[in-house]
Amino acid sequence: MRINSRAIALILACSIAVVSTAFLSLVPGVPKIALGVTFIISFSASVIFTSITMELLIFKEVGKIYRVLERLKEDGKVISSKGQLDFKNPFKIINKELFSYASMKQREIEDLKKMEAFRREFVADVSHELKTPIFSAQGYIHTLLDGAVEDKAVRLKFLRRAGRSLDRLDRLVQDLLTLSRIETGAVKMNFGNVNILDVAEEVVDQLEDKSIKKKIEVTFAREFKEPIYVYADSEKIYLVMLNLVSNAVKYSNDEGKVILDFEQGKQDVTIFVKDFGLGIPPEDIKRIFERFYRVEKSRSKEKGGTGLGLAIVKHIIEAHNSKVMVTSTVGKGSIFSFKLKRPQPIITEEASKEPIKA
Repeated sequence: MRINSRAIALILACSIAVVSTAFLSLVPGVPKIALGVTFIISFSASVIFTSITMELLIFKEVGKIYRVLERLKEDGKVISSKGQLDFKNPFKIINKELFSYASMKQREIEDLKKMEAFRREFVADVSHELKTPIFSAQGYIHTLLDGAVEDKAVRLKFLRRAGRSLDRLDRLVQDLLTLSRIETGAVKMNFGNVNILDVAEEVVDQLEDKSIKKKIEVTFAREFKEPIYVYADSEKIYLVMLNLVSNAVKYSNDEGKVILDFEQGKQDVTIFVKDFGLGIPPEDIKRIFERFYRVEKSRSKEKGGTGLGLAIVKHIIEAHNSKVMVTSTVGKGSIFSFKLKRPQPIITEEASKEPIKA
């Protein structure tokens, strides 16, 4: 039986009427009709007053509390399974709803605390990263203004250094803008059929000067005679490959090797970028995709970079419904890999007619 104000009023009224009639029956000489009238009057009056009291003082207020909770939960995007207060025990369900709402708010508070901590860390990292090139360029320019500009050799040297600092600042700002646009969804993915071998060759050509300086050979694991097509955004995957191969070259030992490999499955293609360099400690692997996180801050600074490359890689690959995997051994090197979907069979058949880029 469901308990509401009427049910409670009837139970209490019946109890009061029975007790009143029982006491009256103890009086000698009271006729039975008087007992019946007493029972009816006691029952009726008790029903009326108890019902009004329960409705006005308890259930009406409980209903208000419940409706407020419903509105609060709707604002919090959590909708109750019940649309009205229709329970066996209203106080128990109100307590349950309050506990549920409090738990939800506690989780929100914890998330806000995490976001606040992340925001503080991010602002500190950005400030630090921006400060270095700005102060460097500022120092060179002020030195020139203080009189060094008269010396041609010093002037050219300092201007080159200031230019490099400003170039680094520009790269940092561009990477921040790129990452922000990807995270907010402002960058739209233009998916299509892409020959991943062409993208890889373009990346290798782009990094040729950098690899030659370190005497590092960037090569494919084997000869691929046929094109390998994937369904992806060509420009974004080029950026992913550029960051991964650039990092592999940067952290490889001089006169080393970087290997690119591609494994074709039935539904996807796995891309591997393997180096034989410094490697990444196990405790750092989970954090390397965080913005500005550096495994060895001092050595990373020397090698340049903005510290945002892997964060950009992570977000682009996730936009392709995939995930970047990392295996690494300290002192032996690292392997970064990710999967991309293969094109539809009909599209692949048409795309296979395209010639392989020389």
